[in-house]
Amino acid sequence: MNQSVIDMCASFVMLLTATVDVDGTHMSRDNIRDQFVCRIWLSRLPLWALMATSTYGILTVAFERYVAVIYPIWYNVRMKKCSCKATPVLLTSYMYLFLLSMGPHMR
Repeated sequence: MNQSVIDMCASFVMLLTATVDVDGTHMSRDNIRDQFVCRIWLSRLPLWALMATSTYGILTVAFERYVAVIYPIWYNVRMKKCSCKATPVLLTSYMYLFLLSMGPHMR
C-alpha cells in the first residue's frame, strides 16, 4: 500500500477519534456493536495500528535504501520486485495480527 494512503487513513481515523465521543454507560455484553465499540474503538486500536503501519512502512523503505547503497551488487542480483512488495505486506500483516491479539488484554 502506498505510504501516503496509509498516512491519509491514519489522519482520518485520528480526526474521527478526536471528534466522535462515545458514551459507554449504556453498553451491554450481548450487543455486538457495543463489544466492537468497547474492544476496538475505545482502545483506539485502528489509530495505533495505522500509526504502526506507517512507521513500519517508513522503516522498510529506509532499510531497503540502506541495503541498496551499502551492497549495490548484491541488491541488484538478489532483490526482485516481488520481494520488495512482499516485505511491507508481511510486516503490515504481522503488525495487525499482533495488535488484534492484544485487543482482549487491553482494558
